[in-house]
Order: sequence, then C-alpha cells, then structure tokens
Amino acid sequence: MEGLYHQTNKQVHEVQSYMGRLETSDKESVHLVENEIQARIDNIFSNLERLEILSSKEPPNKRQNAKLRVDQLKYDVQHLQTALRNFQHRRYIREQQERQREELLARTFTTNDSDTTIPIDETLQFNESLQNAHRGMDDLIGSGTNILQGLRDQRVTLKGTHKKILDVANMLGLSNTVMRLIEKRAFQDKYFMIGGMILTCVIMFVVVQYLT
Repeated sequence: MEGLYHQTNKQVHEVQSYMGRLETSDKESVHLVENEIQARIDNIFSNLERLEILSSKEPPNKRQNAKLRVDQLKYDVQHLQTALRNFQHRRYIREQQERQREELLARTFTTNDSDTTIPIDETLQFNESLQNAHRGMDDLIGSGTNILQGLRDQRVTLKGTHKKILDVANMLGLSNTVMRLIEKRAFQDKYFMIGGMILTCVIMFVVVQYLT
C-alpha cells in the first residue's frame, strides 16, 4: 500500500503544477493541457479505489490512519477536479463573448435596407448578463474555497483527535466494540464532508444556470 500511496501523492502534486499551465496556455494548446490534466485526475481516482481496498485490509492498529491518509488524497484530487471545471467554465464564457463580439463586428449593413437593424440593446444586455454570471461564478468559487478550507481545517482537527483517541485506546486496551464505534464515527464524518462538497458544487451549478 505504501508504494501506491506515495505514487498517487506524487501524481496529485504533478497535477497541481499542471494547473498553473492553464492560465499561460494559448487558445490552441489549452485544450490539450485540460485533457492531460483530466487524464491524470482519472488515473488518480483509479488509484484511490485500490487504496481504499488496501487500507481496509491493514492491521486494526494501522487501519484508521491508512483510511485518513487515503481520504486526504481524495479530498485533494476532488478539489483539483473542481478547479479544472471552474477554469473550463470561465474559458467557455470568455470564448463565447469573443465569438459574439467578432460576429457583431463582422456584420455588414446597408443604409437603404429598412429590414436591417442592429440589436445593440439586446447585445449589451446579453453581455451584461454574461458578466454578471462571471462575477457570480467568481464569488461562488471564493465561497466554495472558503467552505472547502473550513472542511479541511475540521478534517485536520478530527485527524488529530482520532489519533489521540487511538493512542488512548491502545493504552487502556479498549474493547473491539468501542474501536468499531470510533471507526464508524470517522466513516460518517467522511461522508458528511463529501456531502458538503457535493452540495456546494450543486449550489454553484444552479446559480450559474440561473444567472446565464
């Protein structure tokens, strides 16, 4: 398990460095960079599935710590996946605005054509809506980042608390029943965190759909 864990952790750091290339890539190569990042993220998720199986087979005194390490990797890669999707959404809005601007500038009009009108008001209104959506998305990303950071801080706190509980349990020789209750609570905390992350993404998606 240790070898696969370190390999996956290294891949997470590599994806983090790749994310910095998105902002500096030109229009022709940005899609290639996005595809490369997504492929690496998919590979990490595949490794995490194997790590979850391996962590469940660890000895009881190491199992809880192994699960916490795998959960931390899963949190990191989910955060990277969300960041990639947010970048793709912003790029899509920006490219759509550029296409509409080019189409408007490329249109030709004749002075005697009574049926030809320039929908300036509609275009301005549409662009304003896109800008509002963009600003709303930035606000949501900021809020989501704060929420995720809060969850991460809570997770660090819980990790320390769980470690102390396990240390005390080993010292006092608590029964297997109590140990199972502790592991069950940690399992529930993990799903509360994942549920909060999913809820945040759903709210961001609904607001974006509403604004656009």
